[in-house]
Amino acid sequence: MSTHHTHNDLHNEQGALAGEHPGRARNPVIKVRDLAWLEFEKPDLDGAEVFAHAFGFTTSFKDRDELHLRGTLAGSPAVIVRRGTRSRFTGPAFLAADDADLLRLAGHLGVVVTALPDNLGGLTVDARDPSGARVRVVTGCHTLAALPEQVPLVHNVGGRVARANTPQRPPREPARVERLGHVVLQTPRYREALDWYLEHLGLIVSDFLYYDGQRSKGPTMSFIRCDRGSEPADHHTLAMTLGPRARYVHSAYQVADLDALAAGGEFLRDAGYHRSWGIGRHIQGSQVFDYWRDDDGFLVEHFTDGDMFDDTLEPGWAPMTASGLAQWGPPASADFLGIKPGRESLAEARSILSALRRSDNEFDLTRLRGLLKVANS
Repeated sequence: MSTHHTHNDLHNEQGALAGEHPGRARNPVIKVRDLAWLEFEKPDLDGAEVFAHAFGFTTSFKDRDELHLRGTLAGSPAVIVRRGTRSRFTGPAFLAADDADLLRLAGHLGVVVTALPDNLGGLTVDARDPSGARVRVVTGCHTLAALPEQVPLVHNVGGRVARANTPQRPPREPARVERLGHVVLQTPRYREALDWYLEHLGLIVSDFLYYDGQRSKGPTMSFIRCDRGSEPADHHTLAMTLGPRARYVHSAYQVADLDALAAGGEFLRDAGYHRSWGIGRHIQGSQVFDYWRDDDGFLVEHFTDGDMFDDTLEPGWAPMTASGLAQWGPPASADFLGIKPGRESLAEARSILSALRRSDNEFDLTRLRGLLKVANS
């Protein structure tokens, strides 16, 4: 495999050393095209819809037990929320290229292809990854027509005048979500789960992170994209990180530009919602980001201007540090890092004790020391 397109010397990134994980499977079962949607359960669908509209989603379907939220681009819903007794993330759905791929995956996994509900259309193969998370792979779903987009502003850049006699007045309104970008998941069985997604869904790694001083023990986080050949895909559609328990970390949704993101953030702040971290620009993926908490505590991200990679780029490698999460912006907050005192950090602390007592996961004392170093870096 050629490495002439490795993204070396960007900030602190380097390519792989001899014998390290190649970041892709040699013969994957299928190659998914994209992340189709994310599924959640919540007791209060009306409350979920209020936040969703403030965040910039549009409702595409709602009844007593189900809420579908979409962006402006044509396609499927970005988020599906079903009524449940408690708030929880129930899994991602990936888009297969065609029915033949779906049948191939079903045969490999030893499961059946089933029909999705009429309000979605199409077919699905449902599986469990090594962390126990339900993963759907779908095809043939109804396509929602595009909605009016939020038009990016015209900028005067340097000496180039593109806007004259016209002041800039971006309205303070919800940043209109265009599409689902990625989801980040934590797992105590990181390497096993990573290989499962690469081998079954044909995903490929854009960047690996490792705990400082522990590179020889292997990576502990990966940013993973779809393999569309020569067609560029998002730097990451899925990101996975090692941790003491399997859980949702955050999901990200594209908006038009920085002004839409910033003005939308002002709208959310005025509405009383909590900004977790932002505004800044990431290193891995390069996105301009802004993170918020919904009413149920789920972390969600507005992003714009993310990297797009084709299949020629090999993985970058870098140490995992809190300061290495952004090129510019405020320091990563305790809330974003999961160390702010509260229910979530207490649950994580309890899961650390549980994971250290078990031998069926990758989270040991050495990895715990590495994780604590990240939080203090």
